[in-house]
Amino acid sequence: MKFISLIAAGLLGAFATTAAADGHLLADEAGMTLYTFDNDGENVSNCSGGCARSWPPYLAEDGAAAHDGLGVFQRADGRAQWAYEGQPLYYWQGDSRPGQANGDGVGGVWHVVER
Repeated sequence: MKFISLIAAGLLGAFATTAAADGHLLADEAGMTLYTFDNDGENVSNCSGGCARSWPPYLAEDGAAAHDGLGVFQRADGRAQWAYEGQPLYYWQGDSRPGQANGDGVGGVWHVVER
């Protein structure tokens, strides 16, 4: 069974880790697993259009502040997105409830974030 434990709080949200057999996965405040994309650069998202429909970016609210390896950068479309250690964070459309990590390994370029 998976569980959520609060690890850090931002100005407008919180982050959690989901315990998994092989470590702790980074999740949003609702427990939804977050992913990184190998084709991204440091604080640069290369996922837009159809990619962003399948892999919605984890957007940051105005005033969100960096903490505990988490930072905020501006996407090419002008929206703010969260990053972990410079790697942009995303959701996977195939995860329908907290604790799922169905997107791990998709296309060999999408990965859960282990802390």
